[in-house]
Amino acid sequence: MAGLVVIFDFDKTIIDCDSDNWVVEELGINHLFTQLLHNLPWNSIMDRMMTELNHRGKTIEDIEECLKKVPLHPSIASAIESVRALGCDLRIVSDANVFFIETILKHHRILDCFSEINTNPGFVDEQGRLRILPYYDFSSSSHGCNICPSNMCKGLVMEKIRASVLADGKKQLVYVGDGTPDFCAGLKLEEGDVLMPRKDFPICDLISANPLLIKAKIHEWSNWDELGTNLLSTANNALIDESAKTDRLVPLDCKYQNSSISVTAHEALQKALPVSPPH
Repeated sequence: MAGLVVIFDFDKTIIDCDSDNWVVEELGINHLFTQLLHNLPWNSIMDRMMTELNHRGKTIEDIEECLKKVPLHPSIASAIESVRALGCDLRIVSDANVFFIETILKHHRILDCFSEINTNPGFVDEQGRLRILPYYDFSSSSHGCNICPSNMCKGLVMEKIRASVLADGKKQLVYVGDGTPDFCAGLKLEEGDVLMPRKDFPICDLISANPLLIKAKIHEWSNWDELGTNLLSTANNALIDESAKTDRLVPLDCKYQNSSISVTAHEALQKALPVSPPH
C-alpha cells in the first residue's frame, strides 16, 4: 500500500511520557532544569542538561540505560509493526531529539519500521558529551510560526513531507499527536487525510476552539489499544480503496474472475488484526 503515509509525534504519543523530562528527573537534574526554564529555550536547556550530566560523571551509557526504561505500551509497538507490514510509510515529527528517539525505538525493536525521523539533531562530541541542537537554527532567523517553539515548526515539516510524498506518488497522510505543535501539523492536512489527536490533551482543546480549521477526518484516541485500532482500521480501509482502484483497471472480460480485493491486497489484509471502525 504505497499511498498511505502515517506520521507520528513521539513524546506522549508513541511513548507515555516526555522523554526530556524523563531523563532530567531520572538522572537527578530537575532542580537545575527548573531554574533555567525562564531563561533559555527548551531545546537549549536540554543541551545544557546534557553538559551538566557529563560534569556529574554520567556517561552516554547511563543516558541510554535511562532511556531504555521509558514506558512504551505493547499495543502501540504491535500496531506500528502491523501497519508497517501492510506497506504503510511511517515517519516521525518530534521536538525531542534523534539520540533519545532512536535509543528508545531500537530498544523496543521498532526503529526499522520508520523511514524518516524529523527531530532535533544530537551527537556525542569528542569529550563524550551528548550535544542537542535545534532542528531549525532560530539564532539567525525565525520560522514565522506563532504556534510552535522557535526550534521547530511542525507545520513547515509537514509541508516538506507533503511535497516529498506527492513526488513519490503517495497521496493520503495520517498524523498522530497530542500537543499544541501537533495542531499546527494538523492544519496542513487536507480532505481525505486523517488526524488522530489524543483525547484530553492540548491538541483536542485547540481543535474544539477552531473546528473549521481542520480539513482532515478526525479520529480521537485515549489509550494505545484505541490508537492501534484506529491505525489498523485506517490502513485496512486505505488498502481496500487502493485495491478497488486497481480492480477497476482490469479488462471487462476478467472482472468476475476474482473478488473485489486483489490477491496481494487480500494477503496483506490477513496480516492485520480485524478491527472495528474508529468512532
